[in-house]
Amino acid sequence: MACTGIENIDEAITLLEQNNWDLVAAINGVIPQENGILQSDYGGETIPGPAFDPASHPAPSPAPSSSSAFRPVIPTRQIIERQPRMLDFRVEYRDRNVDVVLEDSCTVGEIKQILENELQIPVSKMLLKGWKTGDVEDSMVLKSLHLPKNNSLYVLTPDLPPPSSSSHSGALQESLNQNFMLIITHREVQREYNLNFSGSSTIQEVKRNVYDLTSIPVRHQLWEGWPASATDDSMCLAESGLSYPCHRLTVGRRSSPAQTREQSEEQSTDVHMVSDSDGDDFEDASEFGVDDGEVFGMASSALRKSPMMPENAENEGDALLQFTAEFSSRYGDCHPVFFIGSLEAAFQEAFYVKARDRKLLAIYLHHDESVLTNVFCSQMLCAESIVSYLSQNFITWAWDLTKDANRARFLTMCNRHFGSVVAQTIRTQKTDQFPLFLIIMGKRSSNEVLNVIQGNTTVDELMMRLMAAMEIFTAQQQEDIKDEDEREARENVKREQDEAYRLSLEADRAKREAHEREMAEQFRLEQIRKEQEEEREAIRLSLEQALPPEPKEEDAEPVSKLRIRTPSGEFLERRFLASNKLQIVFDFVASKGFPWDEFKLLSTFPRRDITQLDPNKSLLEVKLFPQETLFLEAKE
Repeated sequence: MACTGIENIDEAITLLEQNNWDLVAAINGVIPQENGILQSDYGGETIPGPAFDPASHPAPSPAPSSSSAFRPVIPTRQIIERQPRMLDFRVEYRDRNVDVVLEDSCTVGEIKQILENELQIPVSKMLLKGWKTGDVEDSMVLKSLHLPKNNSLYVLTPDLPPPSSSSHSGALQESLNQNFMLIITHREVQREYNLNFSGSSTIQEVKRNVYDLTSIPVRHQLWEGWPASATDDSMCLAESGLSYPCHRLTVGRRSSPAQTREQSEEQSTDVHMVSDSDGDDFEDASEFGVDDGEVFGMASSALRKSPMMPENAENEGDALLQFTAEFSSRYGDCHPVFFIGSLEAAFQEAFYVKARDRKLLAIYLHHDESVLTNVFCSQMLCAESIVSYLSQNFITWAWDLTKDANRARFLTMCNRHFGSVVAQTIRTQKTDQFPLFLIIMGKRSSNEVLNVIQGNTTVDELMMRLMAAMEIFTAQQQEDIKDEDEREARENVKREQDEAYRLSLEADRAKREAHEREMAEQFRLEQIRKEQEEEREAIRLSLEQALPPEPKEEDAEPVSKLRIRTPSGEFLERRFLASNKLQIVFDFVASKGFPWDEFKLLSTFPRRDITQLDPNKSLLEVKLFPQETLFLEAKE
């Protein structure tokens, strides 16, 4: 702290962890060699720096006796207020090496912009790896990473196809995309862990994962089995010379003086008790403000206040509500949005909608007894990048397999929806292989399990596998959208044809009904006309029969001869007795088809309407004697 001016104990311990507790390397990572002088009491080695003038700088006060192997010779504030540091980066990409020199006040994104101009690779397609602290954001300032002067990085482009040449860089790129199975034996407890890592993972990431499993801090880990070429923890596994696809390693706890004394006195074989006697782990954990269970990644159910899911829950929705609430209480509110409902309802939400709205289904299988559960949930499943990606592209459904009843219930659901093979695969999984992450894609005839992700993974690998599943799903979704659009187009054409045919049928039916109505009306009118004609004919006949016989000219009684002109110009002639009533003339005219209610009988000179006269008067009285010419005229 006196050399570097770093007053934050957390930051100082982090720097020491990154350099495997090598104090010289940690200090040189913050203070470049040309800006200071460090002397080592162990080896007497002096690192040259600028000359120190006692006259210009007062001598520091004598320090108390200490076992520290280093002492500064330049005032602290002078070191901190130095000129900006220049950092050298050698970036490897396939068969090219690019040298980049930047001030430590620059950001990671500025390195990527320089590489974009040099390598002609878009920044969005570029993954910059090799950082000792793991993956970093583009906005991060280089100074905050506490980097040494010389750094080696490499570029990954998983979204770009590899070159066609079979050069060494092509082989390296292929190795980076491969998965290595590391069979790691914990020496003290004689236990094996089978861990999968991508070729792009670094040795440092492996050691940190082993720390989560074994509770041995990186600085206390003693390894056997690493290749001779694996000299730097920032080196990726593809470059380290590991055997593919499997490589065996052994890890143990590095003995400290306190542990050696305790082992010699008590001859204890309990590795965990020896570790506790040292007290380093407990002190480190307390300084960071976390408890032992969180630091070691323990998943003991004794530390849990309540189970993730009730046993023998009748309603899956209620069980998922408790699961979500308990998950939030343990790991915080930043976690995937778990679907509340049955597995069948999750299928409906993800698969049985329009092709454009479909999503992948991610099934998270939790197990409280697995040592990987706490690390997987807190560091991977709750990572912001994972949460955001799952929320945008997946329907996430969860289930707890800790209880046997819940495990049997899920296996029954799994056998029903995915088949016996998938159910058997999950049934044979060991407790330490949980949690599991199942990626499901819905198809026309069945549901396909694209990927089964075990808990011994990293955030990068989890994201890559999610993205790989998304690529497969996107390709299938595009085909489904095309088929659905074509089907909808065909259905639209068919609907239009059916609608046109229906309208045509309705028009034809309307025409036919109108014609039938017209014909019926004509028939009805014709019937009425016929009935009227029949009625008129019957009336005419009855009138004709009721007429008195026509008198002869030589009849003794006076005879009146009437000549009646019809509207058609014909003449009706008949003799009547002068004593006959006028009604008999009307009946005669009606018997000829001219009823008096439709026609009026008129005389010429003088012109008068005979039908307006009293029909009971005689012809003689109405002066229609001895002869008269009349004419018929239709009434208005």
